[in-house]
Amino acid sequence: MNNFILRTFTGIAFVAVLVGAIIYSPFTFGTLFAVVSALATLEFCRIVNQQEDVRVNFFMSTVASIFLYLAFFAYSCGYANLLIMPASVFLPYVAMLIYLLVSPLYFGRHNALKSWAFTMMSQVYVALPFALLNAISFIPYPMGPLGTAYVYMYPLAVFLFLWSSDTGAYCVGSLLGRKIPYKLFPSISPKKSWVGSIGGTLLAVAVGAVISRYEPSLSLVQWMGFGLVVAIFGTWGDLVESQIKRQLGIKDSGNVLPGHGGFLDRFDSSLLAIPASLIYLYTVWSI
Repeated sequence: MNNFILRTFTGIAFVAVLVGAIIYSPFTFGTLFAVVSALATLEFCRIVNQQEDVRVNFFMSTVASIFLYLAFFAYSCGYANLLIMPASVFLPYVAMLIYLLVSPLYFGRHNALKSWAFTMMSQVYVALPFALLNAISFIPYPMGPLGTAYVYMYPLAVFLFLWSSDTGAYCVGSLLGRKIPYKLFPSISPKKSWVGSIGGTLLAVAVGAVISRYEPSLSLVQWMGFGLVVAIFGTWGDLVESQIKRQLGIKDSGNVLPGHGGFLDRFDSSLLAIPASLIYLYTVWSI
């Protein structure tokens, strides 16, 4: 009971902070996810450094993830347009990537190939998805002072779809999982079932239909498709992190969120759902 209460209060606080930061302003949104990106990258580097022959520079990897996020934020919201060459906001990050590739040469005896692989994975798997969240949060708006407008509904919808998918999968899986015992990926996540996954996906699609009644920027079908994409790729994102933890021999990525594990445990689904959402929305907007 104590663990349940702890999980409940932590979950409520987590949702309140995330939703509040997204809705309040683009600056609270940017600040929150810059911090989340940094902490998730730091957490990833910490768990991979537990491997005997791996040495990832956790400090520079974390700083690089912050620079990547801030570069995407500046470029997406229009602040980079104040520069002579807007794309130059990415140059510090490029310099850091070069450093991260060169520095393992001086680390001494270790598996350099593994260190390089995990270092780049910290950027591609963890830092990049959070940075890409900016690309779906700001849309062109010629009447604005910076030529863009912040639309909080798009990033918020990603997490609403993920939460509804998780909730639907848990409820439907608990009710029907024993009667229809077909596992989704038994070797990676024994508790996930096909019936639960389908139930979660249907609930996410239903949430998309509800959002379409209040947010007309996408049609009913487009919002429902948005929910479908997030639910499918969110499930894969969860499974990818589960596979990583199995390979590393750990149960949770951290314990910073009492009762909920670490940041990677809470945002694992979004690490694939955000890039997939970007592709989906840009495809829809271009039609």
